[in-house]
Amino acid sequence: MPEVPFVPVHWRFPAHPTSVRRARHAVAESLPQVLRPHLGDDLGLVTSELVTNAIRHGVCGEGEDLIELVLWPADGHYWLAVSDPGTGKPELAHPGADSESGRGLILVDSLAAAWTVRPRPTRGTSVIAGLSFRQRG
Repeated sequence: MPEVPFVPVHWRFPAHPTSVRRARHAVAESLPQVLRPHLGDDLGLVTSELVTNAIRHGVCGEGEDLIELVLWPADGHYWLAVSDPGTGKPELAHPGADSESGRGLILVDSLAAAWTVRPRPTRGTSVIAGLSFRQRG
């Protein structure tokens, strides 16, 4: 008999800066206690960066936009998808030393084992990042 997979955890938050903290907290609380010391900080930072980017760059500004998060374990990783209604494709930037922004995806790229950007089937974009939950040696 095949192993039954975990059901992904799903959240929706308003496209508002206060949602960054709420999203980070929700993701951290959903991790099994045993994984929090190994994965909690990195996953929290990835969550913060992706939700912040979604709010800044992926909303239409109509006041009712939502940011969606899905978290699930698979293949030795915790996968986080952050989706927004925008149609843009986030890309790695290389900001100058004096720049005050533009480093979010650089952080995601350095922490995640893999990440990608995918269009959503109906409307919007998802950024998906996977962080290994195998103990680091």
